[in-house]
Amino acid sequence: MAQYVNFVEQADIGLGVPGLPSADLLQALPVAVYTTDEQGRITFFNEAAAELWGHRPVIGRDLWCGSWKLRHLDGRNMAHGECPMAVALREGRDVSWDQAIAERPDGELVPFRAHPRLLRDEAGNIVGAINTLLDLRTQALGDEARMRLAAIVESSMDAIVSKDINGIITSWNDAAERLFGYTPAEAIGRPVTILIPPDRLDEEVSIISRIRAGERVPSYETMRLRKDGTHVSVSLTVSPIRDAIGRVVGASKIARDISSHKENERRIRLLMREVNHRVKNQYSVIISMIRETSKLTSTPEAFLGQVRERIAALSESHDLLVNAEWRGATVGELIQAQLKAFAAQSRVSMAGPMVILQPNAVQYLGIAFHELATNSAKHGALSCSDGRVEIDWNLIPAGDGAETFRLVWRELGGPILDAVRGRGFGSVVLERVAPQAFSGSGRLEFHEQGVTWTLEAPLHFVQASVADNAAV
Repeated sequence: MAQYVNFVEQADIGLGVPGLPSADLLQALPVAVYTTDEQGRITFFNEAAAELWGHRPVIGRDLWCGSWKLRHLDGRNMAHGECPMAVALREGRDVSWDQAIAERPDGELVPFRAHPRLLRDEAGNIVGAINTLLDLRTQALGDEARMRLAAIVESSMDAIVSKDINGIITSWNDAAERLFGYTPAEAIGRPVTILIPPDRLDEEVSIISRIRAGERVPSYETMRLRKDGTHVSVSLTVSPIRDAIGRVVGASKIARDISSHKENERRIRLLMREVNHRVKNQYSVIISMIRETSKLTSTPEAFLGQVRERIAALSESHDLLVNAEWRGATVGELIQAQLKAFAAQSRVSMAGPMVILQPNAVQYLGIAFHELATNSAKHGALSCSDGRVEIDWNLIPAGDGAETFRLVWRELGGPILDAVRGRGFGSVVLERVAPQAFSGSGRLEFHEQGVTWTLEAPLHFVQASVADNAAV
């Protein structure tokens, strides 16, 4: 084995290859370098080559390449005699940057480029070869990162658009097409101002100025223009794009559609205004109830008891509205809520079309039903075992396409009423407060078997509209 001395150290002497670098210099190179003799036996390798291979070949014995195993780029096994160095020596020609994969003993696959160059003596005879291996792992990671980034951009739910330093669109993802309506072919190459409403063009001037200075524009809310001319609310973030030497060459814009967020804000503001209005209405009902109750009670205890009962009745109506998100409640739901504490369902019959009462009607009719049920339980049909209550309502044509809401509370089988009872708070609610709230009329009649109450009012004061139900 003595004849296989270090090829590099003997290059200038024994092999007569002038200008070949010394072993120390090749050892110091950060790239993998190794040499072979004319028959392909390895005569030298530096530490960078050993690191790439994960393996240290035997000088003077191992042939062609120091890799533990080799693979083609498609993953097939490659014999060492098929490697670029073997091809160069066998065919007597230099091979430029051929690619292969080295498999290390630990299983890691290292893609590389090989650049074998033949070494000749003064007579031109091939005396060996030197090979430089370029580790492509970093490049592969970079390619993978770029592919991953491209996949993220394309799959993003946010519109991601890039433009050059003059504001010309250079890239356009699928989300941008969905948000703005332009296809990539329609958008790329056009100025980004096609997306900006005329009254906001000064934003782009400011953005370009800040991007040229290398600044990032933090997220801010603005309006942008779709292809069809409609406006869309977006949250916009703009960042500079730099080239390999750090120069700002453009900008990346991320636009997030916040239309639904803005719509939710609008609906919340609308709801708060509506709740404020309805709470004030409820305050008015409570104030009126307290005022009238105070006129018709003789002791503080009686006043407190009646006010407490009536506020509890209001609370029942309020719960219905809350559960329905303030869209209203049906007549049947309201009757059941107010009468459940006074009578079994078998003693109360209801009949009428589906009518959804607007919130104001729920509150005033709730108080009316409470007063009727309280009076019936104390003095009327619900105070005896055979008594019952019938409640029916319907819609009556009133001319010009309008309709009147008509509701009748009728008590049957109650005790004989020999005289009209005193006018209390209930009478005030049934004959004045509730009817006036609906711009209608109320008639309270006392019969031998109980009470009949009839309410008539324009339907639009009672029934919630479709818009009311969709508004909140």
